Amino acid sequence: MRLNILTIYLKEMKEVLRDRKSLVFMLVMPTLIVPLLMNILLGFIIRTEKKAETEVLTFALFGAEYFPELANELANDREFKQVDIPSPDGIEQAIKRNQIKFGLIFTESARRQLEMGRQIAVQLYYDNASATSKVKNRVNQVVQRVAKKIRSSRMEGLGLSTAQEQQSLIEPVIIEDHGTANLREILGERMGGMLPYLFIIFCFMGAMYPAIDLGAGEKERGTLETLLLAPIHRRQIVFGKFLVIFTTAVTSALLSLTSIGFMLAVKVKQIPEAMELREVILSISPIHLALIAAMLIPTAAIFAALLLSISIYAKSFKEASSYCGFLNFLVIIPAFIAMLPIVKLDWYWAMVPITNISLATKEIIKGTMQYQMLIAIFFSTIVIAGAMLFFCTKWFEREAVLFRE
Repeated sequence: MRLNILTIYLKEMKEVLRDRKSLVFMLVMPTLIVPLLMNILLGFIIRTEKKAETEVLTFALFGAEYFPELANELANDREFKQVDIPSPDGIEQAIKRNQIKFGLIFTESARRQLEMGRQIAVQLYYDNASATSKVKNRVNQVVQRVAKKIRSSRMEGLGLSTAQEQQSLIEPVIIEDHGTANLREILGERMGGMLPYLFIIFCFMGAMYPAIDLGAGEKERGTLETLLLAPIHRRQIVFGKFLVIFTTAVTSALLSLTSIGFMLAVKVKQIPEAMELREVILSISPIHLALIAAMLIPTAAIFAALLLSISIYAKSFKEASSYCGFLNFLVIIPAFIAMLPIVKLDWYWAMVPITNISLATKEIIKGTMQYQMLIAIFFSTIVIAGAMLFFCTKWFEREAVLFRE
């Protein structure tokens, strides 16, 4: 029996390795294309952050005589450059044309309020639709420097000369917060749900095209009938095909995990220390990646059995591709659920396939993984994989399924 399964496995594996599309999804995309795209994306994020923090911001200023303190502060700061535009009404258009990054308007009434020791409002115009814009933060830093000087001057007029006395008047009651989560836990909670999504998708994609080819593809080529005439039990044929698809799924998942891990290890040296992304990457060790890889293996078995069942049912390669495309959407949903802040890894979610791996990966990155949960994750995933393989075997034994008209 083992020899027959091995024979089927080697035969089908040879067919898969001859198919260029399968090789692309199993080898090329996980090892080359995806790490390259992630490298480009990370590089773009780093460059955008640096540019947003260091670029010289052009601005227009109206009513400088009403707030000379702030006008002089901006004029003396090399990170800002004033541009003349005709009137305040043209600020919005100048921002849309990228002529300026922001505009400031000071009014005479604001000056009177300032002289009376009251609070004033500075009118700031900027493109708040830009996700990468740092205009508001950088302008606020300058405003706060000026505000601090004005505040100190007012406090001294009240006889409060020291910084401690001034602060006690501004904030008579303060909260000394003591957060129980460290930086790794905070960043892992915010960003840890994205990595398992990638690994799961590539595990699925690595299994999809070989599964379609070994089921519906053989129907179209007319080779399935020949295989069924061989003196081999159909259960052995299913096991042989399943092992091929399982192999491609595991290979794709492990290659994506390894290549992305290697790329991040290299790229982290280029990320500024101030960026939170650096802390997240540094928190991931090879042991963590090995645990994630171990959880992906039984998941690959689920995908292999499920996709093979669909491919056996489909009458053509095109029909199987349509079914698998819809299934791909269904795979995304459990992975997405793990990104929701209200969903936490517990004994219930540890039994839900795909979602449990995503949640466990997030907990591993956070450093808060309860490793006894791995027992439930492996148990539930292996049981579901076994049930799917059993269904696939029974499915393959039905003539009405194999030879649908």
